Amino acid sequence: MHGSRISTCTRRGLAAVVAAGSLLTVLTSATPASAETASAPVGGSKVVCTSKKPGLAPALSRDLAGALDGRKGASAMAVYDRTTKTSCEFKGGTHFDSASVVKVTVLGALLRKAEEAHRKLTPHEVDLTTDMITKSDNDATTALWHRVRPAGVQHFLSLAAMRDTVPGKGGAWGLTQITAHDQLTLMRLLTTDTPVLTEHSRGYALDLMHRVVPEQRWGAPAGAPAGAAVHVKNGW
Repeated sequence: MHGSRISTCTRRGLAAVVAAGSLLTVLTSATPASAETASAPVGGSKVVCTSKKPGLAPALSRDLAGALDGRKGASAMAVYDRTTKTSCEFKGGTHFDSASVVKVTVLGALLRKAEEAHRKLTPHEVDLTTDMITKSDNDATTALWHRVRPAGVQHFLSLAAMRDTVPGKGGAWGLTQITAHDQLTLMRLLTTDTPVLTEHSRGYALDLMHRVVPEQRWGAPAGAPAGAAVHVKNGW
């Protein structure tokens, strides 16, 4: 939610690769079978990693702890790499004000609402969702928030198993309480076959996240390998 107050977290991002910010989320998965688990302390908490690749979990947990150590502000992180079946979390259950990161959840709730009504998005809804995600337009978000209502957002959250996310009261969508773990759950939903959203709906959401305007593509795109397809929605 740009143009509004900055909370305990100075930058937040929902991304499909690596995001530079206080809330980092990068695709999630359950702990793989026969995986090695390792942890490294950071302040009063710790980074916990699991991986099927021998030696990667302890090395990655140490490296991430080193990067987080001494960092100002509140930070949380959750990562999953499909290639090595590696996952890491740091304060994955800590709550943050969502700011504009919640806009992908609003989009998901609208897509689910349309699917349950057996209809496509209207041309106006296409315009609103495009502006909301690619430009982070707040007026478009407010219009869609009122369209799906907090109850509709909660319905989507329940279906998506985003159990720790709490919709903002009334029209205060930017005060929705989110966690890094739940944001990974959302990315997993958008990138895998699931009954919550159709393949078409998931593709639509990812396409919008891929077309975010250049000035709002900080974070994940900066750390992405050459040729990687990045899907991002930051909030500040």
